[in-house]
This record gives sequence, C-alpha cells and structure tokens, in this order.
Amino acid sequence: MTAYHDTFGQPLLTFPDADKSPLSIRAKALVFVDPRSRRLREELERLAPKALPVLIHGESGTGKELLARHIHRASDRGGLFVSVNCGAISPTYADAELFGYSAGAHSGTASSRAGWFGSANGGTLYLDEIADLPLAIQTKLLAALETHEVTRVGAAQPNPVDVRLVAASSIDLAQAVAAGKFNERLYAYLGEGRLTLPPLRERIGDILALAEYFLGIYSHRLNLAVPLISTHAQQVLERHDWPGNTRELENVIHFALLVSSGDEILPEHLNLPVATDTLGHLEQQLAQAVEHVEPAALARLLTRHLERLHKKA
Repeated sequence: MTAYHDTFGQPLLTFPDADKSPLSIRAKALVFVDPRSRRLREELERLAPKALPVLIHGESGTGKELLARHIHRASDRGGLFVSVNCGAISPTYADAELFGYSAGAHSGTASSRAGWFGSANGGTLYLDEIADLPLAIQTKLLAALETHEVTRVGAAQPNPVDVRLVAASSIDLAQAVAAGKFNERLYAYLGEGRLTLPPLRERIGDILALAEYFLGIYSHRLNLAVPLISTHAQQVLERHDWPGNTRELENVIHFALLVSSGDEILPEHLNLPVATDTLGHLEQQLAQAVEHVEPAALARLLTRHLERLHKKA
C-alpha cells in the first residue's frame, strides 16, 4: 500500500502496479475524508487483524479490492494476496483453476498446479463478484474453507490449506440466496465480517480529495504543470452522480487535464452534464450582462438557460 497525502492532508489507499491483478481492472485509490468513509475505515481496521472471512458489498468501481488488500496487509498473514475475478473463471475448468490439478489430470499436463486457492495458502484469497461462481463450485469452496483442505483435480488425497477469504459483490447476496442463485451456507459463512463501501455519490467529502490525487498523478505522468480545479468545476464534480464511481472520476480528471489549456480546470473541461440550477456559472454571467445592459448577450444567455432546463426535464 502506498501512502499519499493530498492537499487536504488526508492519506489515500493505493496499490502499486506490481500488486495489480492481471485478471481485472480496479479503482486505483480510496480516500477517507467523508464521515461515512471514516466510519468504514474504523470498521476495516477492526476486522483486519481477525481471522474472520469478510464480505465487501459495493458498486462496481468503488474500490472493493483496495479494501481487501488493506485487510490483508493489516493482518498478520504472511502469505500472498491472491485476487481472482470470478466472472473470468472458465466454467469448464473452474475446479482446476480454483483448487489446482495433479500431474496428468489433463492431457498434456506433466506437472501439477496449486490453483488460486493453493497459491493463497497462508495468505488471503480475494474473490471479486463471488456470486458469479457456479453453485457447485460454491459448495466445494465452502467445504475447503471449513475443512482447511483442498483436493486437486486428479488427486487421490487432499492437501491442507490455510486461507482467509475476502469476497466482494456488487449485488445483494441475500436476494441471490432467496432466488436460489447463491449458496445459503456460504452466505452465512461470510456473515461474520461484512463491510459496505458506499458509492462515490454518497461520499461527497471524498470527491475533491480524489480529484486532486488523480490530477497530481496524471500531471506527473505526462510531465505537465498541475492546474487548479476552479470553484465552478468543483461544484460540478461534487454534484455529479458518478455511476462509474472512482474509476469514472479518474477518467474524467485525466480527460480534463488533456483538454485544458490554462492553469485551471473549468467545468467545460470535465465533459460532464451540467445542471444550470446547481452550477451558478450561468447566473453569474447573466448578472454581468444585465449590469452592462447588453440585450443581445442577455437574450443568448436566456436562450441557453431555457434549452438546458428543457433538456434536464
């Protein structure tokens, strides 16, 4: 985990490129400025040293893997952190991918493989979107966690394992259980340690801190001067719904840095929909036009105002 302090003096959670899983793309940073985020971090710090399994619930792009990595690093487990996107596991070879296989189990395999579960022995296995695992594999996963043993495909005897499971889901697993799509006993097993990562739109206090962080990262990477984020642009950022969460914010800031030409990021550089009743920028222009009695300018501003209100409706 890399510590980074933004202009707000708040540390962010990040992880270096070497730690990233090749199986999926994750949000790259989390900050704990907003009160909801601070409470989450307190709960995270409480759970990390324990041996409990953990279930993280949150929308895509919120940074669930970052929480999982922090749980692993704040624990006393000396093994690897193994990150697996369950949606990327082949249904045909899910057994072998998760639990490994012995030599000769498949044609052309002269050696054995530990699988993701065996690779996490002594460490933490992170399963993203755990509901994407087939039900039969969910049952075997629970058995391995409860017995601390896995049997590789083609093997006659099980191997002992010590794995802490941290799972994540963007859906309500209780509803999946009710629909018969998720193993009820596995859901109960995950119930001892549960964390909810709120979407970015519910952590407004984190938005500007993250924006400053991404601005600094991309400015350094592109060898550019770090621009300021104007007051109006800050308002736009804080009032956007962020359906793509932290990942979307990173992309927006990257884009804004590339298209801005001055020393400030302005609302038009963000490429985000702007509600005129929340921005205040048009209102300022309108007041200036009235003050200087510019009928043509006033007419244009009124037309733009009505057009945007119509689009919003």
